[in-house]
Amino acid sequence: MLNDKLKDYHIILASGSPRRHEFFKNLELDVEIRLKPIKEEYPKRLTHFEISNYLSELKALPFKSELTPKDILITSDTIVWHDGAALGKPKDKAEAHSMLSALSNATHDVITSVSFTTQSFQKTLYDITKVTFKSLSDEEIRYYIEKCSPFDKAGAYGIQEWIGQIGVTKLEGSYFNVMGLPTHLVYKTLNDIAEAI
Repeated sequence: MLNDKLKDYHIILASGSPRRHEFFKNLELDVEIRLKPIKEEYPKRLTHFEISNYLSELKALPFKSELTPKDILITSDTIVWHDGAALGKPKDKAEAHSMLSALSNATHDVITSVSFTTQSFQKTLYDITKVTFKSLSDEEIRYYIEKCSPFDKAGAYGIQEWIGQIGVTKLEGSYFNVMGLPTHLVYKTLNDIAEAI
């Protein structure tokens, strides 16, 4: 349905995440995957959704000069915000263990920002989901890290994986946002863009 509305446009998804690729496939949207490396660094003054907004827009910068009038570039970033700090992707097992220990028996925010960039405008939106974990034992944390190697995931976990199935006790907001993309907002925004252009 949305694909028909955007048939004259070329959607570029700048993400290496297989989960985000699958989301667009499920939304029945034809997208080109195009990747450019960037350093995911942000000014220390930023907090909460400001961080993911900044990183999402930063990921669009290397593409701006090559966009054609029919291109719609989509970039995204997800962070876990807990106890006044942003948790990104863990560098190693020790950092993953430290992150999951901090999230154990607590509630945190998962924030995903998505930027829509064309030659003429950029729109960035974000979604927040509150996730609560039960008390996780050291044994459970170690088992999960060994089994799933969650080094490509903010906060060192994937809610769709074993740790989410046994550990998440409460969810307030979009489940898909925690997986890495607020699909309902992406769908709505692309509909709005299709009607405006």
